[in-house]
Amino acid sequence: MSVVISGTGLFTPSEKISNDELVQCFNQYVERFNADNNAAITEGTIDALSYSSSEFIEKASGIKSRYVMAKDDILNIDIMHPTLIERPNDELSIQAEIGVAAAKQALKAANKTAADIDLVIVACAYTQRSYPAMAIEIQDALGCNGWGFDMLVACSAATFGIINAANAIRSGTAKTVLVINPEILSPQINYRDRDSHFIFGDVATAVVIEDQSTATSEHCFKIIAEQPITQFSNNIRSNIGYMNNCHPENANADDKYFIQQGRKVFKEVLPMVSELITSQMAKIDLAPDDVKRLYLHQANINMNGFIAKKVLGRIPSLIEAPIILDEYANTSSAGCIIALHKHHDDLASGDKMVLCSFGAGYSACCLILEHL
Repeated sequence: MSVVISGTGLFTPSEKISNDELVQCFNQYVERFNADNNAAITEGTIDALSYSSSEFIEKASGIKSRYVMAKDDILNIDIMHPTLIERPNDELSIQAEIGVAAAKQALKAANKTAADIDLVIVACAYTQRSYPAMAIEIQDALGCNGWGFDMLVACSAATFGIINAANAIRSGTAKTVLVINPEILSPQINYRDRDSHFIFGDVATAVVIEDQSTATSEHCFKIIAEQPITQFSNNIRSNIGYMNNCHPENANADDKYFIQQGRKVFKEVLPMVSELITSQMAKIDLAPDDVKRLYLHQANINMNGFIAKKVLGRIPSLIEAPIILDEYANTSSAGCIIALHKHHDDLASGDKMVLCSFGAGYSACCLILEHL
């Protein structure tokens, strides 16, 4: 049995924040903090905060802007986080709403209707609540039958979700699967931290997975190799969770946001990911020159450049290894799916592609695809 990705979808929020806007707010906060704590800074009991700049952000990450669900209060130095109004339980939740929007696009691209779907997987970094599952809410909103579940594997959630979908089809527990990645990441950002305030954006992506025999879409991508891998590390972590209120004195501490040891991540993750991709290529005798496209996790342009050069043995063109993080920033698991969604129309039958995620866990997953 051959399993294919037969459709992709993308929801992009209407509000966008440029680096200049983000830096202006951050630097106003820094100026006020340093002024308010001038005596302690002079005594050496508190460290002065450093200013940020658009040049620093772009050099460190390649990011120029990001989309967010709610812009205004992120840029308010008295608040500096998104304000999202909690909806009543009988209304569609915010995360389900953007997941439905992406799913409808993917269904249209795959020439499928909700009636064709018998499994919905929501795979992302955070879900809005623990239960009921976001996937079951989306299943109900779309009018799908079958079953659904949520899974959290940080930046590798989308690719892990695709593997779970493919295995469900192979086992006969599902025929056509929606994998949805509703990544609302702006609430996890510490907008008062110079090293991370610029990293993430909000978005939702979706893909349809099905047996090749039932696929009718214009662009179908057969999965010809796949391998996930995990290795425990605290170097990327977020401690937010339902037990935080058990320790009220630490409930809002910095570690409840996204935190990372960037240099350690770079040193440890990149060799792991490069080896994962090359091993999967070797498994199917795929030479570097036979790779038409590298759809890599969109976290950092320097990381992507390192991996692409390691895998291909040369510096790739932007067509070969498309970058979307300049516009979208890091969108966790959705990043590589955005790259696939936006950069596949020129592919022809027989073209081979690498779809690869990597991030917290550590987790990584490589799928090799063939355009039918």
